[in-house]
This record gives sequence, structure tokens and C-alpha cells, in this order.
Amino acid sequence: MNRLASKFAALKADGRKALVPFVTAGDPSLEATVPVMHALVAAGADVIELGVPFSDPMADGPTIQRSSELALGRGAGLRFVLESVARFRQGDATTPVVLMGYLNPVEIHGAERFAREASDAGVDGALLVDLPPEEAAETREIFNRHGLQLIALAAPTTTPERTALLCEQAQGYLYYVSFAGVTGASDRLDTQAAGERLRALRKASPVPVVAGFGIKDAASAAAMAPDADGVVVGSALVKAISEASGPEQAAERARAFLAPLREALDRVVG
Repeated sequence: MNRLASKFAALKADGRKALVPFVTAGDPSLEATVPVMHALVAAGADVIELGVPFSDPMADGPTIQRSSELALGRGAGLRFVLESVARFRQGDATTPVVLMGYLNPVEIHGAERFAREASDAGVDGALLVDLPPEEAAETREIFNRHGLQLIALAAPTTTPERTALLCEQAQGYLYYVSFAGVTGASDRLDTQAAGERLRALRKASPVPVVAGFGIKDAASAAAMAPDADGVVVGSALVKAISEASGPEQAAERARAFLAPLREALDRVVG
């Protein structure tokens, strides 16, 4: 059983919700990336989504766009991302790590080489925002040969036909985008509408369903969690650590931000 399956099985057995923080590799500094990852785990993270910096992050709002731009300026390319995961694995052999980003860096690197090197570094899955499910078969086959799972996305605008396709292909977990838009627009989060969609998805999906976009604090995490298997928090966390003066302060800010979300999720039943 891979790390993602093991983690979600353990959470289900304990009746707990997954807390999945997103941070951009290389931000707020190259040196802070691995300490922040460890701090997130110490604060209760179950899975880490590590953003692969990209020059045109079309699904992301201003906070993560800026984070990605700054990280690229520091030299946080794909090689750095994989090296960071490998360093993280030296101290943590169990927490699943999913790379989140866009198809272009994978295509430039070569899908086969990317999958092999990512797996060797200790990556468990990849979420490629701009890879349509109708065109994902070859990439998924390559990833699976190297033990890498291709995480799929669903949205409020996803048709029943495409939902069926996504569930047929689903691996690791299904990421539900809580509203149509970009990351960070927390004012657009409608927990009631998202909850209805999440309940339907969980009935259809063979893998756990986690909700992302618009979750910014303990209250919004707790509001979304009853109808999901877990929640993703990204932009608010990235902003919270963005002005840290060094790796130690970045790690402490990450820990302080995430801990209240963990406490809130552990009170959720559903």
C-alpha cells in the first residue's frame, strides 16, 4: 500500500479528516522549504502539496502567483523541488507528498524522466491543473509505472459525464475545487453549495475527496470538512509565511498557522 492510501485508510479508521497544506517550493526562501514542510507535519498535516513554481500559474490568484514568481527568481526549478522532497524524506519517511503544478515543466523535463526522478525523490503523486482527463491516459500510465499517482480535479462546473470519467480514473484522492475561479478568493466560498456537491462526489468516488480553494482559517476548514474527507489550505498559508525573515521564522509561522486548523478538524464529525 502506498503512502497516500495508507494515510487515508488510517484517517478513516480513526474518524479524522485530512489536513492538506499547500506551500510553494522555494518560497519564502530556498532554505525555508524543507523546514516548513517538517513544521507543517509537526502541526498536524496529513499530506503536503508542494507547489512546483511556474511562470504562468493560470489557476492561481495573486498570492500564489507572486509566490511562484519569487521562487523562480531564486532558482526554484524542478530540480530544486525534487531535491527538497529528497531532503524532506531524510527526516520523514511516511508523510505523503504530492507535487501540484502545471503540465509544461513535466513535458519539458519529459514525463518518463519526471516520474522516475520524482518517485526516486519520494514523491507520491502529482496534480497537474491543466491536464484534462480526456488527455491524461498516457501521462497516468507513465506515472503509474514508477509508483506515482495522478491526482484529478473536479469543479462545480464539471458535467455528470466528466465526473464519471474522473471517478473512473481517480487515484490517491480527488481534489474538489470549491468554486469556479482562482485560488485565494475566499469570499466566493459557499459552503452549503460545495457541501451538496461534495456529498455527491463522495458517493461516486472510489478514492477520498478533499476540498480546496477558499479555505483560509480554522472556521472555514471546519465548515467544509463534514462533507469532505479532508481540506486543502494554500493561499492563506503561503501569505502567512511570505514575509518570514529566515527558515526558522518561516517554520514557526507555518506551525502557528496550521495548528488551529488541525484542532478545528479534530472536532468535526461527519
